[in-house]
Amino acid sequence: MYTKKHIAKISAPIFLSLLAQNLIQVVDTAFLGRVGEIELGASALAGIIYIAIYTLGFGFSMGSQILIGRRNGEKNYNQIGDIVIQGALFLFLPSLLLIPFLRYGAVHWLPAIFESAEVGRAVAEYLEWRVFGLVFAFMNLMFRAFFIGIARTKILTLNAVIMGVVNVIFDYGLIFGNLGMPELGIGGAAIASVIAEFASTLFFLFYLRKKVDLNKYGFTKIRFQFDVIKKTLSISIFMMIQYLFSVSTWLLFFLFIENYMGERSLAVTNVVRSLYTVVTIPSHAIGSATSTLVSNTIGAGRQGEVLQLIKRLALISLGVMVVMMLIIGALPRLVVHVYTDDPLLINEIIAPLYVMLSSLPLYSVGTVLFNSISGTGNTRSALKIEIISLIFYVTYMWFIIVYLRSSVALAWTTEHVYWFLLTIIPFFYLRKGKWKEKKI
Repeated sequence: MYTKKHIAKISAPIFLSLLAQNLIQVVDTAFLGRVGEIELGASALAGIIYIAIYTLGFGFSMGSQILIGRRNGEKNYNQIGDIVIQGALFLFLPSLLLIPFLRYGAVHWLPAIFESAEVGRAVAEYLEWRVFGLVFAFMNLMFRAFFIGIARTKILTLNAVIMGVVNVIFDYGLIFGNLGMPELGIGGAAIASVIAEFASTLFFLFYLRKKVDLNKYGFTKIRFQFDVIKKTLSISIFMMIQYLFSVSTWLLFFLFIENYMGERSLAVTNVVRSLYTVVTIPSHAIGSATSTLVSNTIGAGRQGEVLQLIKRLALISLGVMVVMMLIIGALPRLVVHVYTDDPLLINEIIAPLYVMLSSLPLYSVGTVLFNSISGTGNTRSALKIEIISLIFYVTYMWFIIVYLRSSVALAWTTEHVYWFLLTIIPFFYLRKGKWKEKKI
C-alpha cells in the first residue's frame, strides 16, 4: 500500500509542474486584462479552442501513461521506450497537418460563431499564432507520460518552471512592446506560449539524453511499430474522445455566455475560469497521480489494495481543496485584483467566484474517482460515464443560460451538476468491481 509519503512524493512534483504551467495562463489573463475587456474575454475562448485540439494529443498521452505505468509495475522496463517513441511518432504528423488547417479556420470560419465581431477578431488573431505550438505541445505530452508513468515526477517541476519563466518574459515583451520587442497584444501572448512550449521540448530532450538510462527503458531503437500504436490506441482512443467532448462542452459554456450575456459577462467568466484552473491544481495533481498509482498497483498484482488506495487519495484531495477554498474565500478581492484594476468588474466577479468555490469539494473527490477508472485501463467505461455526465451538464447549462438568461453566478452552478455526477457514478462503478477483469 502506498503511504501518504509515497503519494506526496509522486503528486507534489505534478502539483508544482501544473502550478507553474497554469501560472502561464494566469499571467496571460492578467496581462491581457490590462489591454482590454475584449482581449480578456477572447483569450478564454481562444484558449479553450486550442485546448480542444490539444486534448486529442493529451488523451493519447494519458493512454500511453497508463500502459507505461502498468509495464513499470510489471518491471518490464524495456517495453516502455517503445510506447514513448511510437507515441511521439504517431502525434508528430497530425500536429504538423493541423497547423495550416487551423490557421485557415481561425481566419475564415471562427469569427462567424461569435456575437461580437471584435471578440471574433481577437480570437482569430490569437489562434493564428498559437497553433504553431501544437508540434511542441504534443511532444511534451509524451515526455510527461513517460516521467509520470515511471513515477519519476520531479523533473516535471523544473520543466514547468522553465516554461513559466520563458512565457512571462516574452509575454511582457510581446504583449506590451517591452524589452525591445514589438507590441503585438493578444497575438504576442500566443507567440510567447509557443516559444515557451519550444523551450520545454528542448529541455526534455536534453534531460532524457543526460539523466535517463536509455538502454534500461528501451530507447535504443527508433522505428515505426504499428502494433505498439494499436495497443496504445485501444486504451487512449476513448480518452481522446472523452477529453474532446469535455473541453468542447466547456467551450460551449463560454459561447453561451458570450452570445447571451455579452462581452462583460465573458470577461467576468474568464477571470473566474482562470482562478478555477489555479485553485483546482492540487486535486488535479492528485487525480493525475491516482491514474499512475492505480495502474502501477494493478501491474504489481495488488488489486486488493486499489479501493483503499483510492479512498486515501480522495480524502487527501478533499482536505487540500477545503484549505484552498478557505484561503481564496477569505481574500476574494485581493485575488481578483491580480486580473483587473476595474472596481466595477471586481464587484461583478465576487458572486460567481463564491459559487465556483462551493463546487470544489465535489471536484476534489470526483477527479480522483474518475481518474481511478482510467487507471484500471477501463477507458471505454470512463468515456460512457463522461458522456452521461455531459448530457446532463449541457442540458442544465442551456436551461440556466439560454432559457432563463440568468446571472453569471448561477451559470457557474453547472460545475456542481457535472462533478456531482462524476463523483456518484464512478463511486458505484468502482464498488461493483468489474474493472478487475480488464487486461492491458
